[in-house]
Amino acid sequence: MRKLLHPAVMIMLVVLSGDAAWAQSKVGSTVGAFLRIEPGARGAALGNAGVALPDGIDAVYYNTGAIGLLDRTTVQYTHSMWFADISFDYVAFALPVTGTSTIFASMTALNSGEIDVRTVDQPLGTGERYDVANVALGLGYGRRITSRFAVGLQANYATERIWHTSNRIMTFNVGTVYRLNDAGAILGFSLANLGPRARYSGGDLAVQFNPDPDQHGNNSALPAEQFTDEFPLPGVFRLGISVPYDVSASSRLLFLAEALHPNDNSESANLGVEWTWSQRLALRVGYQTLFQEDGELGLTAGFGVEGPLGANRYHLSYAWAGHDHLQDTHRITLVLRFH
Repeated sequence: MRKLLHPAVMIMLVVLSGDAAWAQSKVGSTVGAFLRIEPGARGAALGNAGVALPDGIDAVYYNTGAIGLLDRTTVQYTHSMWFADISFDYVAFALPVTGTSTIFASMTALNSGEIDVRTVDQPLGTGERYDVANVALGLGYGRRITSRFAVGLQANYATERIWHTSNRIMTFNVGTVYRLNDAGAILGFSLANLGPRARYSGGDLAVQFNPDPDQHGNNSALPAEQFTDEFPLPGVFRLGISVPYDVSASSRLLFLAEALHPNDNSESANLGVEWTWSQRLALRVGYQTLFQEDGELGLTAGFGVEGPLGANRYHLSYAWAGHDHLQDTHRITLVLRFH
């Protein structure tokens, strides 16, 4: 185990180190930022250090390689209470098709609710209302290559709509999971939100255009449309490790750490610890975006309960995440695993 852990730790140190000149922040420069909202309460409570979570459908968001580890039909639903009363919902489904292969599907929805339209001339509102609605549909496939190694690939179609303006996004996620030893230590790697740039279009960009303001008698109100720039997707590279430790026959600790390299922010690290008792109760704590320049996030915490539901099992989890300036966020996740 020692020979395997050292290279993993060295890679994470290299990712987190490096000259500051390479760590220029580009916050707010991507589209599809809602794809970065982590949908599982378990991972969120663990500081979102989820790329090497050892099991469960809630690990797939962080690492599509986890699809290959799912050997039972499983359903996940998450509701998040986000900033400014924004609602965020996520549904996922995994179905094993052979002894070593599993297919996966997911749907993500974010909605702002109705917002008053305000202008400089009418700061109290024009009487109109608009909303922001984002939706993503995902389809993935995972395969267990050996008893220790699994890979996964997921394609996602997403759209963002702001009133009458929208975009369409196609992204791809890829990941691998490698079990380092028989004790259960795991090394995980993933790349998320890979794809072409996207731009906005729609009725809100329509304008009237005069092709020649100096000429009189021509049509000075031709219908036209403004074009926005094309923006990159919120790509992120994750590399992490999880190490379990048996405290007793019914009690276990799980330590998780991961390094992140997003394309629109500086490098950072996520840390988490989970204590489970008798496969019934779990207490979790974590810290996210450690070392990030001007980071707004930090401490996370939560708990989970699980038990039998007829011939199946349920997992119910809650997560709280602090924020320096905006509201704290809360997530509730229900997972049903069918036998």
